[in-house]
Amino acid sequence: MAALHLTHGQTRLLAATAGTLAVTLSLRAALIRGPLSAQRSGTPGTLIWTCWLLAYAALGDGLLKAAASGGPEALPTTAPDAPWPITTAPLLTLTISCAPAAWLAHHFATRARQKLATSRALEEFAASVRPFLLGTVGLFLAAVAAVAALLPLTAVFSVDEPTPYAQTLTLAALLFLARLLALHGFTHAPAVILTATATAQATALATLFAARLPHCAFLATPVETLIDTWGPGAIPTLTCGTAALALLIHATRKLPRASAHARTATRW
Repeated sequence: MAALHLTHGQTRLLAATAGTLAVTLSLRAALIRGPLSAQRSGTPGTLIWTCWLLAYAALGDGLLKAAASGGPEALPTTAPDAPWPITTAPLLTLTISCAPAAWLAHHFATRARQKLATSRALEEFAASVRPFLLGTVGLFLAAVAAVAALLPLTAVFSVDEPTPYAQTLTLAALLFLARLLALHGFTHAPAVILTATATAQATALATLFAARLPHCAFLATPVETLIDTWGPGAIPTLTCGTAALALLIHATRKLPRASAHARTATRW
């Protein structure tokens, strides 16, 4: 990220390529080994839709705003005042937040197994795990908010753009809950929710371009109303926020079950 802000031309392209490769390989290692690794990570399409959500966090708001005004007329750049700006702060925040996510996932699994060993009834176990789950999610969001707030103060990253807190927090919550459920064997709901979220964002973009066809201007009315009222960030905030809430409700039903933690006992 620092290289993107400090370089130009071909050097910036090389820096972006090298940085993307390095982050991708390290993220892959984090998801294959350690506290964030799952025996089954969901359907093959889950990775594609997750990449879409991350790409939208970096490029979506700028493209949405440009499309609403008849663009885009240029390729995306990291300049904040560009016609199509790249928002790097959410990706950097999410990357750094992998560390607290891994620790909290490990802590939740360990404490849940301890409670499973000492509980005298399944109802008692569920009643003790549910508030602990909510506290784990709350601590993760607090960590993400702290990282997002400290990024502009960290000169080494050269992040001089405003951090979209709402979009970043809702996306972080969605990805963390999806991974937490997958760690304990519940992969279907995260796959469905991630697919639906990415599809909703893609549809919002598609309607703006489809509205340019003859007699199709009405297609863009809902999205343009959201943009005019709350800004382009309303689309990812609403889609990711709704999806995260749905996964949180699902997690409070599935993760307090004893069977969810018996599955992972042999992996730790």
